Amino acid sequence: MAEEKTIYAHVIETGESAYAADINVSGHHIKGDEPVESGGANLGPAPYDVLLAALGECTAMTVRWYARQKSLPLEKVEVKLSLRKGDGNKDFFTKEITLHGDKLTDEQRRKLLEIAAKCPVQRTLESGSVVETHAAK
Repeated sequence: MAEEKTIYAHVIETGESAYAADINVSGHHIKGDEPVESGGANLGPAPYDVLLAALGECTAMTVRWYARQKSLPLEKVEVKLSLRKGDGNKDFFTKEITLHGDKLTDEQRRKLLEIAAKCPVQRTLESGSVVETHAAK
């Protein structure tokens, strides 16, 4: 896995819809927007869509990293996710993980699922992060 570092993103409204934005992060460009029913034009994923996808991507990468470290016969990992907005400040994420690989033992599968729950994005979501907001200089 990559070592800790600061990541920078730049987000700017495009005017293509009420909420459309260009997102540049780590050299990648993503278009973001809200769905039509929320006042956008659905030109890209909404913020919670990106958050959910980040959790799934991180989970798959963490499982793959561990399988490679231990030379496990994992052919492919698949993660299906859902996010249910709860009352108050609690949101509920669900991850359904499919481990493809006929040669994986039950013990290997158990360990891979355990590792899946330790992905860095999940740890960030569970820990409660600090967000500082200030005006640009």
